[in-house]
Amino acid sequence: MTTTVIDQAVQARLIASTPEARAIPAYLRYEREDPFAVHVSFPPAASLDGAAVEWTFGRELLTAGLRGPAGSGDVQVWPCGPQRTVLEFHAPEGMAMVQFDTDDLRLFLDRSYALVPEGSESGRLDLDHALAALLREV
Repeated sequence: MTTTVIDQAVQARLIASTPEARAIPAYLRYEREDPFAVHVSFPPAASLDGAAVEWTFGRELLTAGLRGPAGSGDVQVWPCGPQRTVLEFHAPEGMAMVQFDTDDLRLFLDRSYALVPEGSESGRLDLDHALAALLREV
């Protein structure tokens, strides 16, 4: 059976204005059918309002953010020393900064590129299915 989804549990640290950062669970997800995107989700216990939170953004953004500051919109990524990477999320409700172990992110990305190599993403898109789904939502 061919793998079409990569799920990886990771430990993250929520960076707060107080001196102590809070450890929170997080989940990374990559799907062959959505080859340009990565998903990061946080369980209800990790959010201030008790609701699960998921962010979706470009795999290329995460890759670039491991090497240097990347992103200028709702999601920004940058290295924080040799062992940590920060993801900063902006929403109308506020902003959150979450620190991840860089090795965890590299492992996740390596697995995603093994599933769908860089440059071959567009060959994995099912545009007919995506268009049909979009038209159903209208």
